[in-house]
Amino acid sequence: MAFIRQYLLPFAIVLIFSAALLAVSARIFLPTDLAAPAPVGSVVVPFGFDGLSLEGMDLRGIWAGVGVGV
Repeated sequence: MAFIRQYLLPFAIVLIFSAALLAVSARIFLPTDLAAPAPVGSVVVPFGFDGLSLEGMDLRGIWAGVGVGV
């Protein structure tokens, strides 16, 4: 029990703190448009999209943005 209290728990705390510090400081290296907070406004959903299937959706615009030819 003393081994866990003296070695493992402090190591786990430092490891979690380091991971959180790395995640937060990674925002410094993001482009400015990605480092901004997420927008809180309304989301525009295409007509007929129920969020469950892609049937009837025109995906040509999405694929063109990815660089895949259709």
